[in-house]
Amino acid sequence: MRDWPWYSYIVVAALIFGLFYFFYYKPQNEELQSIREERIKTEAEVAELQKKKEELDKIEAELETLNVKLRELETIIPQEEEIDVILSRIQQLAFDSRLNIEKFIPKALIDQEFFSEKPITIEITGNYHNLAIFFNRLSNFARLFIIENFSIKASRDQTDTNTITAATTAKTFIFRQEEPAAEESQQPARKRQ
Repeated sequence: MRDWPWYSYIVVAALIFGLFYFFYYKPQNEELQSIREERIKTEAEVAELQKKKEELDKIEAELETLNVKLRELETIIPQEEEIDVILSRIQQLAFDSRLNIEKFIPKALIDQEFFSEKPITIEITGNYHNLAIFFNRLSNFARLFIIENFSIKASRDQTDTNTITAATTAKTFIFRQEEPAAEESQQPARKRQ
């Protein structure tokens, strides 16, 4: 090797560098490039998943808000008929207002599109001031009530606590949720007609 001309050392060095480049550096560089592309792709997927997670978090927060609102609305217009609870609450409101309930007659449900009305005929005796207190308390009641056909007349046997008799129809509401299967079975029947 000592007898070689100087340019042969350059050829041997170039040959060693070429072998190093083609057998070690180029495959490593291609693998590194592949890893970089995979990392960029993974980062893009992570960014997409983070966007979807943020959207999911927003949807979950909105769903929770809607569930809270639904629970509030179910308090006002529940899904099940609770006449015994209503009776005891109205009796308690009347008692707290120093009134006597003479009649409390729940009537049949009247179906509407998404809800049912439950009319209740009520006859109360007491005095005018206590009747106003009763209706004020009824308006603050958690359940939705509508007062219809309201009439007041003087009692025949008046005392300090019993001067009037009031008759009214109080309507409360019950939310009806149709079963999807029932709606689907009704739709083909309507098409046939």
